[in-house]
Amino acid sequence: MKKIGIIGGTGPESTVDYYNEIINAFKNGSGDMNYPEIIIYSINLGKLMGMMRTKHYEEATAYLVEKIGCLEKAGAEFAAISANTPHLFFDRIRKLSHLPLISIVEATLAESIKRGLKRPGLIGTGFTMNASFYADIFRTRGIEVVVPGKEDMELIHFKLFSEIELGIFKDETRLQLIRIIEKMVQEQQIDSLILGCTEFPLILTEPEYAGIPMLNTTRIHVDAIVSYCLNGSR
Repeated sequence: MKKIGIIGGTGPESTVDYYNEIINAFKNGSGDMNYPEIIIYSINLGKLMGMMRTKHYEEATAYLVEKIGCLEKAGAEFAAISANTPHLFFDRIRKLSHLPLISIVEATLAESIKRGLKRPGLIGTGFTMNASFYADIFRTRGIEVVVPGKEDMELIHFKLFSEIELGIFKDETRLQLIRIIEKMVQEQQIDSLILGCTEFPLILTEPEYAGIPMLNTTRIHVDAIVSYCLNGSR
């Protein structure tokens, strides 16, 4: 097995989810506890978000590349960033990293193709929904990615950073998110929804809402990480 490196803290709640999901993937009922070695670097989320808000993407790239270098020094043989938003400049990070990196966007595209999806919706941070990094890579395979309207995007971003990223999961917020999903199904004819923030699976826990499948990017990313850990291939 290859040693796994995780850039965590992007948010803390989903970092814990990544760790648990990876470990659970190696539980086989035999009791041998043959788990992979995992090295986690929990970054300063406030520092990274400050760079994002001011669009200092070169600084943010350098910051994450430095931390990936720390994973390499600690013995990691490949790495993944446990969040969607930093994939806004993932290509730059990949070019500068000495470690192979597993992309959450590429893994989600592969899962979408596998399921035969053609028009997924996308919710995430405002950075993710307003950027084109999901749409651009999905478009190469003829898949159109759809985002909510402006007001709904603002509400989602606010709820993420005032509640969900802090580990606060309110029923009222869950219902608001479900209403947005229903609206996207009715008005934008989406056939699935990309949970484009790795905290969303912690509040939207069902595999389907409004009659469409949820693409749990944490679970999808973990599957790709486990595959590379075992086989050395994405």
